Amino acid sequence: MSEALVSLHNVTLAYRRHPAVHHVSGTLARGSLTAVVGPNGAGKSTLLKGILGQLPAQEGKVMLHLPASCIAYLPQQSALERQFPITVLDAVLLGAWTRRGLLGGIAHGERERALTALGEVGLSGFAARPVGTLSVGQFQRVLFARLMMQDAELILLDEPFNAIDARTTADLLALVHRWHAAGRTVLAVLHDHQQVRAHFPSTLLLARRLIAWGDSAEVLSAAHLQAAQDMIEAWDDHARPCAPELAA
Repeated sequence: MSEALVSLHNVTLAYRRHPAVHHVSGTLARGSLTAVVGPNGAGKSTLLKGILGQLPAQEGKVMLHLPASCIAYLPQQSALERQFPITVLDAVLLGAWTRRGLLGGIAHGERERALTALGEVGLSGFAARPVGTLSVGQFQRVLFARLMMQDAELILLDEPFNAIDARTTADLLALVHRWHAAGRTVLAVLHDHQQVRAHFPSTLLLARRLIAWGDSAEVLSAAHLQAAQDMIEAWDDHARPCAPELAA
């Protein structure tokens, strides 16, 4: 049995006591390449925030079998500010600061690593460009280069291929496969089921509750996908909030 890197024990995640993810249990294996899929409003992004600790569990427990400093997270592009006056190289170097601290300074070797990372994502020669001049696809390449600087064991990606061109998607998927081959663990929120079947061996299907978690070919069955859709359509967002349990 593969070693667990993240364990979820009956986890409920809520906003203002209204559950967004409800009683989810399972384990993310070390070295796995896993997609998180589900209908809109299924709680996929919320689950990543729960693993990161950005959203504490209202019930149950998220157990990390690695230091939090060994986790890298890429949020959705819509949550990022692209107009901040910073160069491409400086944006990539922010990944090094997550390990060294803002007061740790950037060594010459880190700059060389950042330039190498830019080359690996196809942006050689872009170091001095302001990030605000980049296309959506180019900016996503910068963010992947920044992830490389973090040298993390667990990489969480929230819709990493949304609204980017096919060439960029293919290049970044190839990078994800290299991370996986190097033994890193990747958990990615995705919408394209064909992409998941082709590139992600494991899938977690979520619809506020866990529908299935395992081999992608089995999880992405018509029956499971219909069950997820039915659950979301039946979910009552106006239900009374969860009341905290009272001590006996």
